[in-house]
Amino acid sequence: MSQVTEILNNIEMGYTGLIPFAISLLTVLVTGPVLIPWLHKLKFGQQILEIGPNWHKKKAGTPTMGGIMFICGTVIAMAVALAIDFDVKLLMMLLISLGFGLIGFVDDYVKVVKKRNLGLTAKQKFLLQAILAVVYILVLKETGNLNTQIIIPFIKRAVVLPWWLYIAFILFVVTGTVNAVNLTDGLDGLCSSITCIVALFFALAGMVFADKVPVYFAMAILGGVLGFLKFNRYPAKVFMGDTGSLFLGGAISVLAVGMKLPLILIIAGFVYLFETLSVIIQVASFKLTGKRVFKMSPIHHHFEMCGWKETKIVAVFTAVTVILCIISILSLTPQYL
Repeated sequence: MSQVTEILNNIEMGYTGLIPFAISLLTVLVTGPVLIPWLHKLKFGQQILEIGPNWHKKKAGTPTMGGIMFICGTVIAMAVALAIDFDVKLLMMLLISLGFGLIGFVDDYVKVVKKRNLGLTAKQKFLLQAILAVVYILVLKETGNLNTQIIIPFIKRAVVLPWWLYIAFILFVVTGTVNAVNLTDGLDGLCSSITCIVALFFALAGMVFADKVPVYFAMAILGGVLGFLKFNRYPAKVFMGDTGSLFLGGAISVLAVGMKLPLILIIAGFVYLFETLSVIIQVASFKLTGKRVFKMSPIHHHFEMCGWKETKIVAVFTAVTVILCIISILSLTPQYL
């Protein structure tokens, strides 16, 4: 009987999660037609790097910083959720994600307004991201919402790390994930599509764990990014910019850390990882041997250079993510709790 009750509660949690999903989705659909012309008017157009594919140059001038749309949707949805049932963990997920979004906004501002194509330096971004990660860990620790337990998928057990090792590991996971999501944002609708699937995975994982916080937050992310896809799919009318990609990277990171699931990102977030590894391999190979492994990195550009259309790349990468997220959800059971 208790199992039936638990299942019913989880289903109810899922239905309740549709509220932040709907609020975030509608916010983006309403603000999009207003924000995009405004960004055009301000001449907040994307600058295309010379090292990118030649055919991407036609995208120059497309409004960027469109991630503001789903950030606003998420904020409004979470404000409603917090007003109804305040939760420190949910508040911190939102604030830390906003912090990453702010870093991205500054980076975009430097690129677009100051006309410095590379934005903030790598050291500046890493330092700011590391500070946010440490703040998130310490606040949750002090409020009793986090310990050093890390769930290992498939083998139905968790390991407990000493705090110094845990903090070092989480710093690596958070900064790595944030920048991996940023690298994935290179084709129309690619990062948006992948993140929709990953956000849905975390919402389902929250239901498996009977934890409403990740359900509400992930559903708000899903609604906002799904609405954004209306404007970001090929041919994109707006790009999310670093404002959006760093916010999403932060959101995925805090969900993984808050649920004790950083290791699941290897599976559910494999496309993010694949994009990052392709860059690392390309740079290392060129420095060590003078030869390139891929025609261009990140890996989505390699497939472009092989003749794949943007829509095909997005479809294949999204399908891979769907399969891996299904595997990920099957690797989690209530026994972990």
